[in-house]
Amino acid sequence: MNILITGAGGQLGHDLVRVFSEQGLHRINAFTRQELDVTEEEAVFRTVAAVRPDVIVHAAAYTQVNLAETRMEEAYKVNSLGTRNVALAAVQTGAKLVYISTDYVFDGTKRTPYNEQDRTNPISIYGHSKLHGEKFVQLSCEKYFIVRTSWLYGRQGSNFVTKVLSWAEQKNELTMVSDQYGSPTYTYDLAQFIGRLIETNRYGIYHAANRGGCSRLEFAQEILRLGGKSEVKLLPVSSEQFPAPARRPEYSIFDDMAIRASGLKPLPYWREALQTFLFEDWPGKQDKEENGNGQN
Repeated sequence: MNILITGAGGQLGHDLVRVFSEQGLHRINAFTRQELDVTEEEAVFRTVAAVRPDVIVHAAAYTQVNLAETRMEEAYKVNSLGTRNVALAAVQTGAKLVYISTDYVFDGTKRTPYNEQDRTNPISIYGHSKLHGEKFVQLSCEKYFIVRTSWLYGRQGSNFVTKVLSWAEQKNELTMVSDQYGSPTYTYDLAQFIGRLIETNRYGIYHAANRGGCSRLEFAQEILRLGGKSEVKLLPVSSEQFPAPARRPEYSIFDDMAIRASGLKPLPYWREALQTFLFEDWPGKQDKEENGNGQN
């Protein structure tokens, strides 16, 4: 299969390339933001026409949630119009399109896991811009997969897992929000799921995150436990004590109803995924072991 990936320099993009390469079944055309700016319509159409992919995985996005509140034009340009450009190019070449979306399309007031049929109601500019991207995909394409995910972490770059471990090296006490709930997701597991999904014609919206859910505080506790830093004390606080420019959904744990209904293999549970990342795949693990601080 001939696959084109946008946003290949990000956490998910990195693992998409990794998974598709490991499978050895595909021709991979991976483009970072510098190599393909999805806001440039002509560049998108020219690139897609040259590659003629069977599948486009559109992982490029403006993900600076707080900055989006003051840089609205930039967020909408990338997440909405950029997605429109990719969707129209996919239609022109007959490619399947995978659009990576987010739990931020919900307002977090439901208090039970969100399934794909629940009403969207974003409460941030980032969430609105990603939902607009979803609408462009649905209006433009017939062969599409909208894959909503949440709380991503992986090998590439900085994320909540690596930040907590880094903070734990510097402090004996960490303040952690206790009233935000979501589904932490390891990008390698998500990339593997996308690899299975594109082999099908079961188009539609999917909630794809590591199964189950937790609070930010519970997630940090498990990171520290597995990272050998249980002695670091966590001080629970409410979101109101840490105001941010962008509102986050307080509750966005996912129900993977569409995955189950399609007979696809679900992602592993979040604790299992975190353990796999920390003990097998975290770049910092090797550094710690070389310094004599690794797990036995």
